[in-house]
Amino acid sequence: MKALLLDVGGVVFRSGSEMLALLGERQPAARAVTARRGPLGPEPDPDWARMLRGEITERGYWALRAAEVGVALGRAGWSTHEFMVELYERPGVEIVRPGAAALMADARAAGLRLGVLTNDLAAFHGDGPLGTHRGLADVDVLVDGSLSGILKPDPRSYAAAIDGLGVAAGEIVFVDDMPWNVEGGRAAGLHAVQLDLRDPDAAFAVARSALGLAS
Repeated sequence: MKALLLDVGGVVFRSGSEMLALLGERQPAARAVTARRGPLGPEPDPDWARMLRGEITERGYWALRAAEVGVALGRAGWSTHEFMVELYERPGVEIVRPGAAALMADARAAGLRLGVLTNDLAAFHGDGPLGTHRGLADVDVLVDGSLSGILKPDPRSYAAAIDGLGVAAGEIVFVDDMPWNVEGGRAAGLHAVQLDLRDPDAAFAVARSALGLAS
């Protein structure tokens, strides 16, 4: 293996579901809504289940959550971008997964190529500080579907990342948290690993093993 390719939300950055839990802690008015947060909440999340069944898109899911939380906080008409600012751009809140940061640093130290393939960085976070976050600074290629208009699992999104990394698809380890994106990566010839939001470090361990990096 010669390269590591990572999704951003849920993989490099902590998932929106985790950030919702923090929002509920600091905003009591939103706790009934934030109790429903994908696979991580104490209450069932029917919209997450709809997304997994393909009835709504990932962006559609987060637009619904933005609207619900906005109403709970008296901010009706909240956009997804405004919602993501509230979740991610809070002073003192670390958003990068330590396991992801360590994996990226070790891959770079081993001389491996490093890339990011995301659907929603600009769509969710605009041109704010997350787009140039230090956790994304040391990469050889960053492909953002919200700028190219080509979203995973479209084969062209993987092709752009493969081309940017400059190595064969079969020499790239790819980590993503959405099953359809992982399936798309495998179809593109990548060594694709699915990250489970309930145990993200397990996926990093699998990636490390595939890359020949020490655990």
